[in-house]
Amino acid sequence: MKYNAVIPELTVSDLESSKFFYLDVIGFKLDYQREEDKFIFISFDEAQLMLEESSGNWVTGKLSYPFGRGINLQITVGDVAKIAQKIKTNKLPIYKDLFESRYENNEEIILQKELLVQDPDGYLLRFSELINSTDQDSSDESRSMSKQIA
Repeated sequence: MKYNAVIPELTVSDLESSKFFYLDVIGFKLDYQREEDKFIFISFDEAQLMLEESSGNWVTGKLSYPFGRGINLQITVGDVAKIAQKIKTNKLPIYKDLFESRYENNEEIILQKELLVQDPDGYLLRFSELINSTDQDSSDESRSMSKQIA
């Protein structure tokens, strides 16, 4: 197995709830687990995460919902609408439904379809699907930074 240079490890309150959300709803793959540590290593295409039920290890302050305040984890996917549908089918809340974002990166304009959802502990996940990437000089497309998808 090839490991990414940065792999977030999220402390979770209930590993079984998190496993259901990440594996059954979103579609992550369980790469391995250490049951005695209540730990799993999961992946979705090239994205990798570690989840460990809170045991006091790694905790630098009081944990309270929502965990991970101030960060969002962008996870690149091939079909963000499919993930949105799975979340809706499971009657789970969506933080921000499907929308398009336009980002400028030097001379490049990147268009993405995105979805924001919180996991059972409140970690904010931003699922992102690349729509288009073009040179800024050759593009006079919409200048709105973000718009809701119908």
